[in-house]
Amino acid sequence: MLDKVRKLLAKAEDPACSPAEAEALTAKATELIAKYGVDQALLAARDPARDPVVDRMIEVPSPYATDKAGLLVGVAIPLRCRTVRLTRAGSVAVHLFGFDSDVTRADLLYTSLLVQAAHGLAAAAVPAGQHPAAFRRSWLAGFAAAVTTRLRAAESAASSGVHSMDLVLADRSGAVERKRDEAYPTARLARPRRLTGDGGASGFAAGTSADLGGGAHVAARTRNALA
Repeated sequence: MLDKVRKLLAKAEDPACSPAEAEALTAKATELIAKYGVDQALLAARDPARDPVVDRMIEVPSPYATDKAGLLVGVAIPLRCRTVRLTRAGSVAVHLFGFDSDVTRADLLYTSLLVQAAHGLAAAAVPAGQHPAAFRRSWLAGFAAAVTTRLRAAESAASSGVHSMDLVLADRSGAVERKRDEAYPTARLARPRRLTGDGGASGFAAGTSADLGGGAHVAARTRNALA
């Protein structure tokens, strides 16, 4: 299933792919990712050894590394991972904690969305009088917000109607949080960032067009979330 996901995302990342084609490919990939996560959680409930809790350090590339880290966090949390952002000597990394299947899902989807965001950001015109860096930071924030909302909807749809799924996921979340807290017992919540650019709406629209979860009702919910 993950091999199918990789192929779908690779096609969606191709600049030659039309927006409509990329939307359909990414929606199908996200549906498969959500179903894969539910399948692995249920299998691990019977045999915990098959899907252990792991951690993975992901280096975030410049420029706008802090904003790209926000995208990674926005992908990881709906996929039931936990994160710690680290800034060292000007570089940014995100330490990811989760069950192996969930960390793999988050890493795979983030890598693809980073490419798609780069294409969208390159095509977004900076308004006259707007500082380019401020606009692009706010654009990435909007993109991440749309992605997060859509992923939550996709994960909820995949797990709905599955008997005892809420209990299984609660147990898994507790195990992940314990591993994170053991590694970073003094970690603190980051202060909210104050962005000055006007690219949030444009970035949110680009994130919405990826259709991460499919369906008009999800699109309506994400538009409401922007307000």
